[in-house]
Amino acid sequence: MSMTKRAALAALLSLGLAAPALAQSFPTKPITVIVSFAAGGPSDVIARLLGEQMSKTLGQSVVVENVAGAGGTAGAKRVAAAEPDGHTILIHHLALAAAPSLYNNLGYDTKTAFAPIGLVNTGPMVIASKLALPPTDAKSFFPYIKANADKLTVAHAGVGSNSHLCAVLMSQQLGAKFNQVAYRGTGPAMNDLVGGQIDILCDQSTSAIPQITGKSIRAYAVTSTQRLDVLPDVPTMAEAGAKLDMTIWHGLYAPKGTPAPVLDKLNAALRTALKEPSVLEKFKAFGTSTFPESEMTREAHAKLFAAEVDKWATSLAAAGVKPQG
Repeated sequence: MSMTKRAALAALLSLGLAAPALAQSFPTKPITVIVSFAAGGPSDVIARLLGEQMSKTLGQSVVVENVAGAGGTAGAKRVAAAEPDGHTILIHHLALAAAPSLYNNLGYDTKTAFAPIGLVNTGPMVIASKLALPPTDAKSFFPYIKANADKLTVAHAGVGSNSHLCAVLMSQQLGAKFNQVAYRGTGPAMNDLVGGQIDILCDQSTSAIPQITGKSIRAYAVTSTQRLDVLPDVPTMAEAGAKLDMTIWHGLYAPKGTPAPVLDKLNAALRTALKEPSVLEKFKAFGTSTFPESEMTREAHAKLFAAEVDKWATSLAAAGVKPQG
């Protein structure tokens, strides 16, 4: 959409003239969900799962487009600049909230560029290694990586990604500086972990569990306060003697200025998808869960997002992490 057309639409919306018509006809074409990471990663898997279900409610296909790069900010920038009509939306996790504390020139104002649609799921990270790494349990793993940090490679999906944030917190907790290797997503990073090209990856349970249960990698700890039912033998970080509590959550976003009735339609479609038994079953297998019904509103999502922006600004500053770019 040209700047002139965007300005005209904004003017109509400000007068309340375009919103009812847009909402009544929405959606008029396929909806694109932008995933800010490479195919095969947690966000990609969840987006495709939701898209299949949401399309049934919305009456239009929901397609996934991967726009990887810059720790997830390239995809976010794409949506921030998109036409605010609900046909281009973003799925992202808490790294979206951490981005302003990690990048100087995002190209958008994180606090105001997006209209929260609704929260999707929540779950922990899993700290894992290639099978050839010597430690066989959490009690031996953390002393080992602390003593050998300068020799070990720790992968992540780019500065500001969940895997990067987890690596930062782990490094801070252990007082050890790792050799970090950036990828365009945890999908490619996981492939190299399985292949033994890298040593360690802190990944979301969504994509880590199949590799763990398939005995392709070794898991040492989960970053939740309780063990996962699907990984009963993997201890929590607290049980392993480390202080790292990190819960991951995904949400859907539209560009700012998207009419409230359109956002409501998207929220309703999301909530319907999240009640689908097949979706709940897969979430359970991923080691994640949906939010309580009272927290599935657009307002609850906006409140959590704002709080997370402030939380990560404080946490990353305490860890000595400075914005780049």
